[in-house]
Amino acid sequence: MLGTIVNASCIIAGSIIGSIAKRAIKPQYQNAMYNAMGLAALFLGASAFISNRPESTFPVLFIVSLGIGSLAGTVIDISSRFDRLVKRFSKSNLAEGLSTGILIFCIGTLSMVGSVMSALYGDNTYLFTNATLDLVTSTVLASTYGIGMVFAAPVLFLFQGTIYMVTRLAGDVISDELMNEISIIGGILIASSGLSILGIKDCKTLNMLPSLLVPVLFFIIRSLFI
Repeated sequence: MLGTIVNASCIIAGSIIGSIAKRAIKPQYQNAMYNAMGLAALFLGASAFISNRPESTFPVLFIVSLGIGSLAGTVIDISSRFDRLVKRFSKSNLAEGLSTGILIFCIGTLSMVGSVMSALYGDNTYLFTNATLDLVTSTVLASTYGIGMVFAAPVLFLFQGTIYMVTRLAGDVISDELMNEISIIGGILIASSGLSILGIKDCKTLNMLPSLLVPVLFFIIRSLFI
């Protein structure tokens, strides 16, 4: 768990640094950074999709997952519930920043594979690398959205911690195939956040989050018959 603790700590540190820097940045510069984060999220998501898509052994799974997951998320109305919760603590557009940050921090190869490597072999190299990247990303995000970005740290801790514990208890039950499918969908969700930040299209990304669970259910059901 050392790698996960370091990763979460880097997000906290970056959020504090970014929120302090925010006070010294003029509004026009904040707007420039806001646009930069939108473009970064858009192209990070596209890159994740393009790099993982050729490795998929189930070409239409991500389409089915997005359809089912988005429908479920819309019925539950995750996006509105999350916005209302965040607005109790902040009047800014923190919800948008948190949703984008959480996706970038958690749904990535370094984050997921790193948790598995840490659990199986005690190798924290991937997680330390991810922590360094997240330090920079959280600093930039907090300089735009404020200190509230610190709340992404416990989410990352729970996400990576869950993968770590499942792997420790059940071995390599989380296959490379499954992580690849999750990475494809995660890339789409990150790109969707980028579109929202840039004001191009509000895709209600949070309502699409259940899409990440569909591949998990698919692989569980598949394992019962193979």
